[in-house]
Amino acid sequence: MSLLTKEQLRNFISENNIQSIPDLYTSLKNLFKDTIQEMLEAELSTELGYERYDKKDKDTQNSRNGYTQKTVKTQFGEMEIDIPRDRQGEFEPKIVPKYKRDISGIEERVIALYARGMSTRDIHDQIKDLYGIELSVEMVSKITERIVAEIKEWQSRPLEKIYTFIFMDAIHYKVRTDGHIINRAAYVVLGVTI
Repeated sequence: MSLLTKEQLRNFISENNIQSIPDLYTSLKNLFKDTIQEMLEAELSTELGYERYDKKDKDTQNSRNGYTQKTVKTQFGEMEIDIPRDRQGEFEPKIVPKYKRDISGIEERVIALYARGMSTRDIHDQIKDLYGIELSVEMVSKITERIVAEIKEWQSRPLEKIYTFIFMDAIHYKVRTDGHIINRAAYVVLGVTI
């Protein structure tokens, strides 16, 4: 089953005026931003021990307390993200650490998560590589719950036999593998049907 119907894709392309590779990158930047936001929300939910708006399972005096805007640098350019806060000021995000402005390394990890097929163990390993710390199984589960379903559905969607237009590009990354730094390419392909 496709994540989006042809009509939804046409509307998305039309609404976002995607006519070129830079337009596609802008859309990817927005998707990446949404993914980071969901990961931050999952991280705060794990820290507090309850989901947003789920007061009945709340077992803490601490609670959510809005957001702080932060401008971060990514390989897609600068973007504004909203860092969730807690009332007692104890929340220290690991996804986008305090005082860190360059999160371009996270993009490589997210792309690697997509490419690896998104098993929980692979995600755990990637996050451990990124932060150098062990995350709890619960936190990894909450992060993956928020994004895995949509990604798997998108990965298994059927493709058309013929596309009217195809835009292709590659983003090249330096990746450390077995102690060596090598170049890897993440290919971006956009097919448009009429």
